[in-house]
Amino acid sequence: MYLGVDCGTQSLKVIAWDPGSESLISSSQGYDLISGLPPGHKEQHPQTWIDALDTCMERLAGQGSDLSRVRAIGVSGQQHGLVLLDRSDRVLRPAKLWNDTSTGAQCQRILEAAGGLDAYRAEIGNSLPPGFTASKILWVKENEPGAYRRAVTMLLPHDYLNLYLTGEKTAEAGDASGTGYFQVARRSWSDRALRWLDPQRDLRPCLPRLIGAREPAGQLRSSLARKWGLPAGVRVSSGGGDNMMGAIGSGNVSGGKVTVSLGTSGTLYGYSSTPVLDPQGEIAAFCDSTGGWLPLACTMNVTVATEMVRAGFSFDTLEEFNRRIEEVPPGSEGLILLPYLEGERMPNVPEGTGVLLGVRPRTARPGHLARASMEGVTLGLRYGLDRLRELGARPGEIRLIGGGSRSRVWRQIAADVFGCPVVCLIQEEGPAVGAALQAAWCREEESLETWVDRFVRLDESTRRTPSRSGQELYEQVYSVYRKLSDTLVDSPVFAGHRQLIDRKD
Repeated sequence: MYLGVDCGTQSLKVIAWDPGSESLISSSQGYDLISGLPPGHKEQHPQTWIDALDTCMERLAGQGSDLSRVRAIGVSGQQHGLVLLDRSDRVLRPAKLWNDTSTGAQCQRILEAAGGLDAYRAEIGNSLPPGFTASKILWVKENEPGAYRRAVTMLLPHDYLNLYLTGEKTAEAGDASGTGYFQVARRSWSDRALRWLDPQRDLRPCLPRLIGAREPAGQLRSSLARKWGLPAGVRVSSGGGDNMMGAIGSGNVSGGKVTVSLGTSGTLYGYSSTPVLDPQGEIAAFCDSTGGWLPLACTMNVTVATEMVRAGFSFDTLEEFNRRIEEVPPGSEGLILLPYLEGERMPNVPEGTGVLLGVRPRTARPGHLARASMEGVTLGLRYGLDRLRELGARPGEIRLIGGGSRSRVWRQIAADVFGCPVVCLIQEEGPAVGAALQAAWCREEESLETWVDRFVRLDESTRRTPSRSGQELYEQVYSVYRKLSDTLVDSPVFAGHRQLIDRKD
């Protein structure tokens, strides 16, 4: 049996996978972000993840899982978060998360230290959006100097969970490539980028040891093995970021496929055997967690936007929400939502807010706004897909994962907007499944492709193909969407509006 742990923004999930019977049992525990923070600040207590993991393990045992048969564990974690530890490995402050957009000024200072964006990209291979870890380190240095001075270890969320499981401080290239101080093409930490963060202090000793994708992070601590009823010697794989694990879990370990995750954020990515560096800096040049690379597009607002509308109009169930959307014609009769609720990463508008175009009596209704939110976030992802295609991706199909993929109407919207067939997986827990598959690969002799072929299967009942009428309509809507977005990105409107919001708060 193999365990896959997925530590997300809103919940932690553990799956127990038995490859012999192909059975899968899962347990999850929800949690919240820290409330009351200023706009743009998104933080969580790392202890929240530990408590959720302990709860899930107890539930798995209570569900009848024979955890004495576990041989390896893999961990998937939300990317880019910053966990700071003192000399005793105690957490110094809450983790700043991937969707924290409070560090725009720090990004600019890092780029200035680098000699400009082009020089930064030449060293790292990526641009520096506020979500990346580097600017979070500088933010703590400038705003909480006491915590910064006491910090001797800097980890990503999945690295922190691996430390809890094994007592070892490790990192792997996939998750590390989203920090902003990692050379993607060379798969190594960048001493130059670390000096841009702090020219007076050597930060390299604060970083964990890099290991390969198939190397173990360590063995499960004996105290946890006894507590959870696991055998001695359970191996913990390198793990990786949620996008890297989602790629494995969706079978995206070779060319010809693109995975789209409809979660809190939205991501699109596809496997590459060589580094894919975007000269415009919009597509993240990431490593994957198999030894290859994972060019990736990310938008910050997906189900966070649809859930805002669902909650705002008190749709009691997701079924009712989807039904009301199906009652509205494609294109929402001209209502378009630009869903940059608290900033956006692609395009890079950290001061962004949501914008509605086409409000009139006929469209000022809950069902129209619900559909406009679903279409708006999908149109935002379309931009990322177009950029991946420009860089060489040739997807024959798109594999949908994440909570939004369960919606029948959303699947058809995605097929029409993307102009490509979409399909879901039989096993929905993408990153958790990927973590379990990587754990098996770390423990056993078989190749990762063998494990993927054996377990990752498509749910053909979910397949949707583009309709000609839908595709033509959304091409027109997308043209308007892009013009609206480009107009606002190039203007001071967002920044000025953010100042008004901050004054009111």
